[in-house]
Amino acid sequence: MSIAANIEEFQKELSPLGVTLVAVSKTKSVEEIQEAYDAGQRIFGENLVQELVEKYEKLPKDIQWHLIGHLQTNKVKYIAPFINMIESVDSLKLLKEINKHALKHDRIIDCLLQVYIASESTKFGLDHVELIELLESEEFASLKNVRIRGLMGIATNTENEKEIKEEFYELKTLFDGIKVSYFRNEETFDTLSMGMSSDYKIAIEQGSNLVRLGSVLFGKRIIKHYKA
Repeated sequence: MSIAANIEEFQKELSPLGVTLVAVSKTKSVEEIQEAYDAGQRIFGENLVQELVEKYEKLPKDIQWHLIGHLQTNKVKYIAPFINMIESVDSLKLLKEINKHALKHDRIIDCLLQVYIASESTKFGLDHVELIELLESEEFASLKNVRIRGLMGIATNTENEKEIKEEFYELKTLFDGIKVSYFRNEETFDTLSMGMSSDYKIAIEQGSNLVRLGSVLFGKRIIKHYKA
């Protein structure tokens, strides 16, 4: 099937469920992204800042770009003028840097706090204690140019569906608790980003309302070498 057909098929599947589709376009060409755009897709996710900036400059400006990969503080300045959401905020230090550059551009940047839920040491994210410490810190309370929209998590890369289900269940439970405790009166805390091409159905069953899909839309990715 073509990229356009894949986009249409997944939109039909996800829209009735109230689930937002982020098309993960890392390593994909401008032409491939344009095909997805022409099929109606508007939200795209990228892992690397350099690749994201290059694509932003070449593609339609109504695309909503999500940064979904690990973000170094020294790279924030390059995406601050246009990024719609940073899904991978894993420290107060990074959040402060995003706030600083958002202020420079007179913007409020939407962010998700990435929570470590996998059993793999290669994954990034806050643990539960670090998440609470961040939310209760005076420094966090002073940040006016970032808006926390919810949480993001990446499950263990395994074929054990029970393990994946438990990790997503854990994150949904945490999301609900954080919303009640810290964002009770903020309707904008509404996004739980979990689920990728291999596990998105389990993620949706466990309460995800935003999924990040790449290979099922674009086909298997070809590795290109960009600097992080």
